[in-house]
This record gives sequence, structure tokens and C-alpha cells, in this order.
Amino acid sequence: MLVAALVASVGGLVLSPIDDWARFGIVVGLIFVSHLGRLRVRIGAATFATAWGDAAVIVAVWIGRDGWLPAATLSGVLLANFVLAAFSEEGRPAVEVLRRSASLALAAAPAAVAAHLLLADTTHFTPVGGAVLAGAALGYSLLTVVIACVYVMLRDGTRFGPLIRRALASIWMMTLGNLLIGLLIVALLVHEWHWLIALPPVLWLLQQTYTHRLLDSQERQGWHRYAEAIRALRRHGDLPGIANAGARSALTLFRATEVVVELLNPDGPTTRHTAGVHHGGVTASVSRPLEVAGGPVGTLTLHFAGTTGLRSRDRAALAAYADALGVALHDAATHAALRTATERAVDEAVRDPLTKLFNREALLHRGDETLRGLGRGAAVALLLLDVDNFKEVNNALGHVAGDQLLQVAAGRLGDLVSDVELLARLGGDEFGLLLFDLPEDGTEPALRQAQRQAVRRARRIAAALAEPTEIAGVTVSAETSIGVVVATSGRVDMPELLRRADVALYQAKDGRSSVVAYDPTQDGASTDRLALVAEMRTALRVDDQLVLALQPAVDLHTGAPTGVEALARWEHPRRGRLHPKDFVRAVEASDLLAPFTRYVIDKALGAAAQWRAEGVDVPVSVNLSARNLLDSELPGDIQKLLDKHGVPPQRLVLEITETVVMSDLRVIDEVLGDLRVMGVQLSVDDFGTGYSSLTFLTRIAVDEVKVDRSFVRAMGDSPQAAAIVRTTVDLGRQLGLRIVAEGVETNEQRRTLTELGCTAAQGFHFFRPMPEEEITAALRSLPEPPPPAMRVVV
Repeated sequence: MLVAALVASVGGLVLSPIDDWARFGIVVGLIFVSHLGRLRVRIGAATFATAWGDAAVIVAVWIGRDGWLPAATLSGVLLANFVLAAFSEEGRPAVEVLRRSASLALAAAPAAVAAHLLLADTTHFTPVGGAVLAGAALGYSLLTVVIACVYVMLRDGTRFGPLIRRALASIWMMTLGNLLIGLLIVALLVHEWHWLIALPPVLWLLQQTYTHRLLDSQERQGWHRYAEAIRALRRHGDLPGIANAGARSALTLFRATEVVVELLNPDGPTTRHTAGVHHGGVTASVSRPLEVAGGPVGTLTLHFAGTTGLRSRDRAALAAYADALGVALHDAATHAALRTATERAVDEAVRDPLTKLFNREALLHRGDETLRGLGRGAAVALLLLDVDNFKEVNNALGHVAGDQLLQVAAGRLGDLVSDVELLARLGGDEFGLLLFDLPEDGTEPALRQAQRQAVRRARRIAAALAEPTEIAGVTVSAETSIGVVVATSGRVDMPELLRRADVALYQAKDGRSSVVAYDPTQDGASTDRLALVAEMRTALRVDDQLVLALQPAVDLHTGAPTGVEALARWEHPRRGRLHPKDFVRAVEASDLLAPFTRYVIDKALGAAAQWRAEGVDVPVSVNLSARNLLDSELPGDIQKLLDKHGVPPQRLVLEITETVVMSDLRVIDEVLGDLRVMGVQLSVDDFGTGYSSLTFLTRIAVDEVKVDRSFVRAMGDSPQAAAIVRTTVDLGRQLGLRIVAEGVETNEQRRTLTELGCTAAQGFHFFRPMPEEEITAALRSLPEPPPPAMRVVV
């Protein structure tokens, strides 16, 4: 540009008047030279080019003829593009070169018109003339940006407002410098043209400044785009989502026209995920393998329009991006495999491997969940089926034939069962079917009608199973006996339903009929339970039958007592001494649970008050049934008993089992919440034996966890049991809970628990359960316990 300006000045000042074609050539040269120093600005997926064109327009308007500027701009820009294409790696399609050249020529037209109308004198440089030249050049610059942004908006669907704001923010410094340089050159041409010799260093410094500023900006934007691309990969957890996100991000990062991500699948065909549009004709492509730890995951391929592909400085970024994409795909595949394995393991844990039906544990667990979810008083039925001739088939045709017979029976049962009913193989040749959607029409009592429907359903099932089938070349028939029991939800659990159904099945197999409904009069256990309930009513009215056996828990390090568990014993006048396992289930199934619980808590608090009066301050623990927590009056009754005996609430520990967490009943949460507000402590009994121990601790705030005796007994020989104990101790330490091991019977167990970090224990190794009159002396024989910690209830 400087050379052209010097030629122009010499021509204007020395060779004047100059030929018009020579002036046109000088203007073309100005435009040509100014566009050789082009800099590229990346905005999103689009690339804008900025050069010294604004300065060239100022000089061209000053020395050129009216109307020449558009044609000269078109000629100069075309010539510069051809030279750049020949001597650099920035090749562009011819159509793109023509489009850009035409847009610059179009933008030059208003500048030429403005100069023609407003610039009267080109022999003297005045402030007014400078303002006209600057305005013409500024209009040219703004119009080129607007035209480029409109084109990108139509091509890519980008929003115009943000695009033009970012474009102007990127080029404003160079535009301002161009205006100043152009005005300076014109001023020197008119007044001191020989000073033009000093401009090359200035222009070189400005070019370097612009270049470094743009490179720095492009570097920051590039890392920002790279970080956004990596975050986009993390937002997806599945392979297709990550592959599609990876292709879309690569399309933007590397300005490709099409990106293809191919995923290797060891178990099937390769899958392809693409972004962008494939352009016909000559294209350049770059491929990069996707690998993790040397293992192939897939391939990332970028296609570019034209023959020029990825620039050399972007290849390192592509390698890093391909590595990140490969890791994301590998992690997603690993997580998917882990989820599949987990789901398979969970499914296998609740499925019978032969028939693929639910197993006994699943029927009990899911059946109890269903019973708790039903409205109180809803009729439910359990059908217990037994294949009569299964042993004969096994003996005559072999176990493989027996398995085939069971699979045929399971298939026919599955065809007769709806999705809302629970069907399970209980083991051997026994199947169980739980029905809990028994319609009623009000023509007779609900239970009687439900039983009629259940028996009718059982007979249809028996008839369907009895249809002949061929097993090992022999036609056999799966004759079945079915026991049917109907009960009301809320009054019975799955183990009791199964026991009653087994009683009915025994009667059916005894030959009375292939289908027999449960009859309580034929159930010896049922009549005995009724008698126990009646006798318990008497025991609650007297004061010498229900007694407490008290068992201290001790600190494993100091030997001091940490608490005393109150265990109920029934000194039955006829049956002798009964433990809770002999009568608690009968009590739980009756209306005596609430008075029995209050009776035990009353006696336990009385004992605690006695040893407190003698200087031993340790809490007393009482076991609660899960059904106790359905009693909204329980917290108020406990508060009255605490007041009666003068025992602080924190000196009472209520032990509950994990089964309460399986219920979503609001009353349970309300009762537990009231107890917590009172200050009563809560303990988890038999921790680790339920279905959801961790879920329990996240739902209910407790103070103590008691490790079940089965783990204590097995931890010496079982690494799994020892791991469970260690994990429970660590969990309790992190949650600030007391950990008490139950059932410690040997010094070896005590030593192992101490090594595992357990702090307290109870069992025969320390004390056997003892009567009330002996407990105070036993507690006083131990080291004095530390004072109770202050407890704040929120």
C-alpha cells in the first residue's frame, strides 16, 4: 500500500496530469496490497477476514476518479485472493472468492457515492475533507461486516444480533487504526510526501500488534470452545448421546463441513454418528483413531470442503479432543456394562434360574410391599400349588425331564396370570400365586366372596395345568394340589399367609380335594395362638407373670456399662418360662400389642429409675414392634411413663428394626418425629439383615446401631461377615452413631470386634440376661460410666 501511495504522490505531484488508466491501476494496487496483510477472526463456527482495506479506501477515494472504487475493489480483492491461494495453504473455493470480492465491491459503492457528493476539493487536506474520508471508510467497514454477518446468518442459521456484536468487538481496534493510517497517508501526500518513507516500520508494528491481539483472542476463544466441547461430552451418559455430542462439537471446533464418529461394537456392526452436511466434489479428510489405554474404541473423521483440510496448528487440538472423546465413550461403555451386570445380578437374585419366575424371597418381600400398599381391610388371596406327580416323572424319566415339566407348568401359569399378580416358584415343585385384585359385588361378605373367587380361580388353574404334554417322548399330565388362603390386608403378613396356605395344601395333598381352602379350625397353630392371646390378657392384669430379663452392654475399651436392654419374659403358670419368640407374634397379630408394649416400657423405666437412684446413670433399651409405630398415641403414653418414673427422655432407647423403612405410611414418620422431639433415643436392631439398611439411615435419624449377632458369630470364619461389621463400624463413626455388637459369646469375638473398631458389645461373654433384683449390683461392679453427653434435639 505504501509503494502504491508513493507512486500516486509522484504521479500526482510530478507527472501531473496522470493518465486515467494509470490512476485506476494505482487504486487496484492499493486494494491488492492492503488485502495481502489479511487477518482472520473466528466467531463461533464462522470465520471473518479483516485487512487494511479501510485505509486503502481512504487513499483510493482521494486519488481516484468518481465511480472507480467498486470496480477497483473487485479487481484488487480478486487479485489478492489468487496470490494468497498460490502462495499459502489457505485455499478457498472459487465461488467463495467471487462472493467475498463482490461483497467488498458492493460495500465500496456507498463510500464512492459519499465522497463524490461531499468531497469537493482533493488538492488540499482539510478537517472537513478528513471527516468525509473517515466517514466513507467507516461506512465501508461497517457495511462489509453487515454483509458478512447476513451471509453467515442465512448459511448457518446463527442469530444476527450476537454475531454482529462479536464481529465488531473483534475488529474495532484494527478499523480505528486503518482510519488513522489512511488519513495520515492522505495528509502526507498533500503536504509532506517525503515523510511517507517513515511509514513502513509503523505499519509493520501495527500489523504485529493486530496479529498478536487476534491470536491471543483466538487462543482464549479456542480454549473456551474446547472446554465447552468437553462439558458437552459429560452431559451425556449413553454412547449414542456422547457420540452425537462429540460429532457436533468437532464440527464447530475444527470448522469441518461433516464429522463422522464410528463406534466399534465387539458384539455387532459398527455404528455411525454424523454431524454436518456432506459436500460433493473434491474434499479433504482427516481421521483420528479413538483409543483408551491402547484399545480401539472407534474413529473420528473430519471432512472439509475443498482440498485444504486441517491446519497444522489445529492437529494437536484434534489429537487431544479425540483422546477426550475416546475416554468419554469408554467410560460410557463401562458404565453401561456395569449397569447391565448390576441389573442382571439384581434380577438373578429375585428369579428362579430354571423357570425365570420370582423366587420365594421375592414373593415374600414384594408380597409384603403389596400388602402394605393396599387399603386396610382389602381382601387378598394366596394360592400354593404343588405338582403331584413330579417325583414320579423325575424317577422314571430323569431330572432333565422333571425340569422340563416344571418349565411347562411355569409357562402355563404365566399365561394365566396378569401383570398385577405375583407368581413365584417357591422351590422344588411348589409355586405360589398372590391375588390382591379380587372384585366384589356386595351380594355376600367380602371375605367369603373373595374366597369363592380364589377357589374358582385355583380350579381353573388346576385344569389348565392338567392338560397333557409330551416330556422326553412320553405324554404326561401335571396334576396339582392347591391350597388357598384368603385374608384381610393389615391383619396378616406374607409369612403367615404362606403358613396358612401350606396348611391348606397339606389337606389337599391328603386327598380331600385337589383344591382346599384354609380352615382355621383345622390349624393347630392357629388355635394355640388364640389361646396364647387369651392367656396374655390375663398376664397383663396381674403383676407376677410378665417380668424383665436385663442384659447390660459394656464399652469394649473401658468395661463401663453403656446401657441395659430390657427383654420380656413370660412366667406362664402352665407352659413355664416363655421367651418373646414364643408369644410376640401372637401378640402382634392381636389387639394386645399396645398394652403389652406400654407394660414392658413401664417396668423397664421403673428398673432404670431404681439404678439411677443408686448412682448408676445408664439408659435402658426396649424393643418396639414395627406395628407399634402405627400407633399415634405411643409418644404421648411414653411421655406419661417417663414423667411417672422421673427418668429423662434421653435415658430411654427404643430399638426398632429396618422393616419400618419399607413402609411409606405417614403415621410412622409422625410417630418417629414426635419421639425424636421428646428426646427419646432410637436404635436400629439387627442392622444389616434387612433389604435397605443404608436407606434406613438416610430416612430416619438414629442414635445407635446394633450389629446383628449372626455377623458377630460368623466374622471369625467369614471375611464377608467381618467386612460387614467393619463397614457398619466405619459408617457409624462417620455418622456419629454408637455401634453395639450383639451376641458376643467368646473372648476371641471380643478381641476381633475391638480390632475392627467396635466400641460396645453385649452378650453371654459379659453378662447373661438377669432379673431386676440383680442388675444394680452388676452395674455397680463395672467401672463408672462417663456422664451423659448433652443432646440437642432439632
